[in-house]
Amino acid sequence: MKSFYSFLLLLLALTANAQNTISGTVVDEKNKPVVGANVFIDGTYDGASTDENGKFSFTTDAKDNQTLVVSYLAFETLKVLIDANNCKDKTFKLKESVNSLDAVVVTAGTFSAGEKSRVSVLKPLDIVTTAGSAGNIIAALQTLPGTQTVGEDGRLFVRGGEADETQTFVDGIRVAQPYGASTNNLPTRGRFSPFLFSGISFSTGGYSAEYGEALSSVLLLNTQDEADQNKTDISLMTVGLGLSHTQKWKKSSLSVNTAYIDLAPYQVAIPQNVDWNRPYQSLSGETVYRYNFNNGIFKMYAAFDASRFDLNQEDINQPEKVRVNLNNNNFYLNTSYKGNFGGNWQLFTGLSYGYGQNKIDIDANRVNNAEHASHMKLKLTKKLSDRVKLNFGTDYFITKFDEDYNTTFSSGYDADIAAVYTEADIFFSKNFAAKVGVRASNNNYIRENSISPRASVAYKVSKNSQFSFAYGNFEQAPKQEYLKYSNDFKTEKAAHYILNYQYVKKNRTLRTEVYWKAYSDLVKYDTPRAQYDSQFSNAGTGFAKGLDVFWRDGNSIKNLEYWVSYSYIDTQREYKNYTAEVTPSFVSKHSLSLVTKYWIPDWKSQIGFTHQFNTGRPYNNPNETVFMNGKTKVYNSLSFNWAYLLTQQKILYFSVSNVLGTQNVFGYDYANTPNGSGVYDRKEVTPTADRFFFVGFFWTISDNKKDNQLKNL
Repeated sequence: MKSFYSFLLLLLALTANAQNTISGTVVDEKNKPVVGANVFIDGTYDGASTDENGKFSFTTDAKDNQTLVVSYLAFETLKVLIDANNCKDKTFKLKESVNSLDAVVVTAGTFSAGEKSRVSVLKPLDIVTTAGSAGNIIAALQTLPGTQTVGEDGRLFVRGGEADETQTFVDGIRVAQPYGASTNNLPTRGRFSPFLFSGISFSTGGYSAEYGEALSSVLLLNTQDEADQNKTDISLMTVGLGLSHTQKWKKSSLSVNTAYIDLAPYQVAIPQNVDWNRPYQSLSGETVYRYNFNNGIFKMYAAFDASRFDLNQEDINQPEKVRVNLNNNNFYLNTSYKGNFGGNWQLFTGLSYGYGQNKIDIDANRVNNAEHASHMKLKLTKKLSDRVKLNFGTDYFITKFDEDYNTTFSSGYDADIAAVYTEADIFFSKNFAAKVGVRASNNNYIRENSISPRASVAYKVSKNSQFSFAYGNFEQAPKQEYLKYSNDFKTEKAAHYILNYQYVKKNRTLRTEVYWKAYSDLVKYDTPRAQYDSQFSNAGTGFAKGLDVFWRDGNSIKNLEYWVSYSYIDTQREYKNYTAEVTPSFVSKHSLSLVTKYWIPDWKSQIGFTHQFNTGRPYNNPNETVFMNGKTKVYNSLSFNWAYLLTQQKILYFSVSNVLGTQNVFGYDYANTPNGSGVYDRKEVTPTADRFFFVGFFWTISDNKKDNQLKNL
């Protein structure tokens, strides 16, 4: 028996000697203890959790070199090689995870919206429920700071830039013709129906090296990745009809939307300030097809729009009205694929084709033009680590434009632009991040190479607030109305400097930005308008500087959500046929927007108000000696909408723009020659109607019996 006890003691001693004790302390980057961290030997069940002092200790049978794993939520997992025979009282430091929801995000110059946006200040629902927008994405964006309300045009003017300085992309692929057809002083609309898009990113400057050919701004529209259910939407409106349907299968889905618009009945009921021979009519449609692979998604987006109108316009230089008859046909096709493959690589590739045709009769003169535009794109993303991501890719733009005037004069051009870019996203910590890139391009039509560096940084100063700074050089080929006459140009250039502060907490957002833009190589010409015999040059210059403020609050008052936007801009340009560096005619120095949305449960209604105020815009009065010395009166417009739920899936909708009937003036057209008294006569440029009324009935038929079109109104 004695020998048995001796053997048992020897066995216990050998067992004890076979085990090793692993101990230490886990701290963060500020050397504060991390409580509750998991610590274990990789490939075993041996481990422990840290106590209130960050300390841990456990025994293991593992010997020699082993991998110790230390993990905790909101920190990067640490894997370190240790000697299991001699690992006692060691200190292990964890880095904060840069992938956590409260990590810093570069926000300078960018408004993001959508279910995937980490810092959202304007959701898709807001885009289409803003009073006065009439379902137009562009009109809703004009309530954001940095934009200008140019009511006689209808397109996006951003921070002192003309409308053509903003480029639109659908799923990362450029849209060459994003607006509907129009004529002088008759506003246009964006071509896109809001209900097919899940996310919107609107950058007012300092954007990624991924995007080129835009001097001032990019608008990124992302179609829905996946349909949630089968449903049909029916729309009956005072201006037309609409029908859409979504069909969902196991791995794919198809959404189709079509609309017919005819202003003739509306013109009879509520006459506009337009002398129509045939009021505006259009037939349009959009479709999105999606197929989900195991590691990626394929999407195809297509849209068409056929529109026409015929009207008589007053011309200060003509004794009789000028008849304008316009027919426009537009088609856009976009395909893209995004997927992951081995080694933390991601691939994105896409192709688009756009066709726009205009047939315009101006009295006895006829203008026919057509544009073919394509964009091919390839982008690769490599995640080198949790802290570094590398993007690089290439773009190829092809544009062919032809125009005939009375079949006696032709103009046009063929231009190819090839570009490559690379960009790195670097997270130094959860509170400090940077994005650095460069873009190089070649335009074969104007025979020019260019290089554009871009950089931005962001620093989180507290849990809810951060600063961002962005810098970049941006270039863009001169616009179509110049290139069709000549290729003796350089690219127009702008340098952006943006400082941003953002605070987000409990459904409240405050954004403030100051910016500086320096323009160079802008196009100038020596005739009243650009024409075939103009002498062109790139001698134009300019600048824009200002302050943008945005405040959104959806928390202070129950059922009320509102936002306030204010913009101050000081900008001057010497370009086109300007004789001095002055503020352009599309710029208001001060702009203020207030948007409110209030849900009334007892009425089953959402009501909204939008008020927009802009100080006067400059105009040139030839009766004065100082160029561009005139100033219009201030712009004021109060709009109202009311959505009433008849049932869960049936909505009656009413809206009216400019409720108070304010007599706004956008500018003046002056005669080319003085009258008998030596004075140049003028005519006001005013809205096409003092008010615009809209009534619609919207019915949704869906699988869950709950969806409705409130988000689309």
